[in-house]
Amino acid sequence: MKKTFTLSHPTIKYPRLIEATKNEVKKYLKRERNKKLPEYADFWGFDCRFGQTEALAEEIHVAQINEKISFAESQEWTAFYLEILATPAQRIKRDDADGQEEDEESASEEHDEDR
Repeated sequence: MKKTFTLSHPTIKYPRLIEATKNEVKKYLKRERNKKLPEYADFWGFDCRFGQTEALAEEIHVAQINEKISFAESQEWTAFYLEILATPAQRIKRDDADGQEEDEESASEEHDEDR
């Protein structure tokens, strides 16, 4: 989704436009997450950009979308640009053995300091 949302309407009040925008984004994310994943992917990742215009848009995390829309509301913007691109992604697995070794090392260092 690459869209410039206009927040002015002759009959719809500003807060309702904001809520409608948030709802549209939520529905889009849900629809994209329900699409079939490629075999190599574990989940849908989202590349997001937000700004007053397309040229001024900055990268944001998908979890920040609602707070950015609320920020636009607090600044009383008449329009904003939002870009959300779904990308298949694969989780990076951490090595459990490395995590256990680090825990043991930190525990032994704390024990040595007590002596």
